[in-house]
Amino acid sequence: MASELNLDWLISVDDHVLEPPTVWTDRVAAKDRDRAPHMEIDDSGMDFWVYDGKKFPSSGLSAVVGKSKEEFSPDPLPYSEMRPGCYDAKARLEDMDRAGVLASLCFPTITRFCGQLFMEASDRTFGFECLQHYNDWMIDEWCAVAPGRYIPLILIPMWDPPLAAREMERCAAKGATTFAFSENTEPLGLPTIHDPNHYWDPVMAAANELEMVVSMHVGSSSQLPAISKDAPFMANLTWGASRTSGTMLAWLFSGMFQRFPKLKIALSEGEVGWIPYFLERAEQVVDKQRHWVKRGGRFDTHAGAGDLDLDTFNVRETFANHVYGCFIDDAHGIASIGEIPEDNLMCETDYPHSDTTWPDSIKVVQSRIQHLPDELQYKILRGNAERLYRFTPAEPPVAATVTSGV
Repeated sequence: MASELNLDWLISVDDHVLEPPTVWTDRVAAKDRDRAPHMEIDDSGMDFWVYDGKKFPSSGLSAVVGKSKEEFSPDPLPYSEMRPGCYDAKARLEDMDRAGVLASLCFPTITRFCGQLFMEASDRTFGFECLQHYNDWMIDEWCAVAPGRYIPLILIPMWDPPLAAREMERCAAKGATTFAFSENTEPLGLPTIHDPNHYWDPVMAAANELEMVVSMHVGSSSQLPAISKDAPFMANLTWGASRTSGTMLAWLFSGMFQRFPKLKIALSEGEVGWIPYFLERAEQVVDKQRHWVKRGGRFDTHAGAGDLDLDTFNVRETFANHVYGCFIDDAHGIASIGEIPEDNLMCETDYPHSDTTWPDSIKVVQSRIQHLPDELQYKILRGNAERLYRFTPAEPPVAATVTSGV
């Protein structure tokens, strides 16, 4: 069987789309085109998004493909200087073929990673309409360009969980199997997943019933990582991915997985090398601290909430059944397979952001996993993603040639 496995293609579970300028203006009523997200051009020729009285230029770091590292810059970048694959689904396919990417799951840009743009709007009713237009565009246009090449990721109205559940049901009926959520909702002004009033229950109950994956991208709390107020940017960025450990631990100890046993989360762009330590540390904490926590110790504000049975809680089993780590290039994570369950690892390319491995994506992952058995390589490259997202990819393009270089 091993010789029959095609190890020349991967599924990327974290890429990004810079929305085409007409996503909303093509869909809203004519009277609403000026108040929907739309693009304008200033006197200098720079284009930028306009919505709810605010301007949003595109960061150069969000569209670096085709550029050398020496050319990277966070300065605003007009669409005319971007590689077409950033915003055009057909052009993206050519770039995917070049890098050995069979299928791609794309997070949004202008809306931010979990739709914060619409939550912060002055008119949330119209914001929800715009959110629905985005979801329809993602499913019916971006993904429909090439069936089996794109995994649709939808947005939900975070400010209204019952409404969010209905939107999840609507989009699930159209084939969506995952939705964007925040790594930490507290900075967004929303209740956390530990809310004693169970604010998020309608969303998680829907996810559990519909088997929709909760996809949480690093940075979806609308916060930049900060070691201290004056820490250098590069220090903060280096440290930033490991903050995903906080998301993982919050979910493991939340009781969500016990209450919603089919619930699964993906920690997008969080890397994975840190996972073994935090699982080990979590086990130590449960072993030594659970007794006084059960009695309602003064340091645990959620003691006695009853969402998690600490006597039966198994850290590693809970992780294996519910949590998926995603990596771009993580040698330490690959070396830790075994401590990290092999069924819970997926790869990503981060196209077209500055961390991307494009155009060498398949070669980068192959170089990290080539020593592993073929069956395990296949899981990491695409099998785990296919199973988690209940996704059947198209057959790999026969004539495509994976190349390197810019």
